Amino acid sequence: MHESTATQNEADVTKQALTPVDLRSDTVTKPTPAMRRAMAEAEVGDDVYGEDPTVNKLQARAAEIFQREAALFVPTGSMGNLVAIKTWTQPGQEVICETGAHINQYEFSSMSFVAGCLPRAVPAADGLLTWEMIEPLLQIKHPHKADTGLIELENTHNVAGGTVYRTEEVEDICEHAHAVGLRVHLDGARIFNAATYLKKSVAEITRKVDSIMFCLSKGLGAPVGSMLVGSHEFIQKAHRYRKAFGGGMRQVGVLAAAGLIAIQESPQGLASDHENARHLAEELGRLPGVRVDAAKVVTNIVRFDVSGTGRTAAEICGELKKRGILAGPFAKYAIRMVTHYDVNRAGIERALEAMREITRS
Repeated sequence: MHESTATQNEADVTKQALTPVDLRSDTVTKPTPAMRRAMAEAEVGDDVYGEDPTVNKLQARAAEIFQREAALFVPTGSMGNLVAIKTWTQPGQEVICETGAHINQYEFSSMSFVAGCLPRAVPAADGLLTWEMIEPLLQIKHPHKADTGLIELENTHNVAGGTVYRTEEVEDICEHAHAVGLRVHLDGARIFNAATYLKKSVAEITRKVDSIMFCLSKGLGAPVGSMLVGSHEFIQKAHRYRKAFGGGMRQVGVLAAAGLIAIQESPQGLASDHENARHLAEELGRLPGVRVDAAKVVTNIVRFDVSGTGRTAAEICGELKKRGILAGPFAKYAIRMVTHYDVNRAGIERALEAMREITRS
């Protein structure tokens, strides 16, 4: 090996060792070179006038992938969920959701503050509702109580650790809901992860829900944006609420271009993220004082309990950060790590070695 080549290889190894391994979320992914090229070359127009050709292409492609009539590009998943709730409900109604649902825990009570609805939350094992859990909560034309306006499901379920609904269960809920005149909205922020685990298309596993939000900026790796998909009528109404909530954008094709790459190329890499998450969970479970149910790690989220170490999650995350590993305390004694395409198996091994050092000390 030439001296210059050896020096370059050593420099690459040193750089890799110094680069933080960021497992806080799959939202930290950086746009790929293909996305950056597409963004630089994107043809743009004024999207408020409906004249951005790249946005229009992204919306058409998203609708096609989900086998729906139409789609709408929104700045964030939270806005997408809020727009859907506002589109389907009236002020004063209730939205049935699981207690740990993102719309209930992490969206600043926007369904109440903006849409005028109240969450009717019910806890469920692994965050997954069934019709038997939902039915007792229904209130339709009750003389004293607020009407049920919408049922919301989350797939995969973030707080529960990336758990996945069986398609049959989703369809059972939808069929019963439709029979009593209710709509079902799906927070599918990571729906491509669910489809990868189930080995089915996103269209197949969402065909009976009435609307779907999915994120471009999580495991799919785009820098910004989410999508709403549904019927023409739903999207036409949703478009007006997007504008009302400040989501009207101008030459936003520079972002939509990255979204197009994300939905066309990124899903193929999700299985690798899942494999890394399972490996991470299995090895974490071997550490003293750490508890994790590796069998439940089926997508890219790993939640584990560190109470047996005698340290809090925040303390351990602080020690991890000193070693170049970024993770998020999820509760006093719970840590969440999320795998994504910017962390390869070598990065996972670095995180595990850091955890081994911390639990030994």
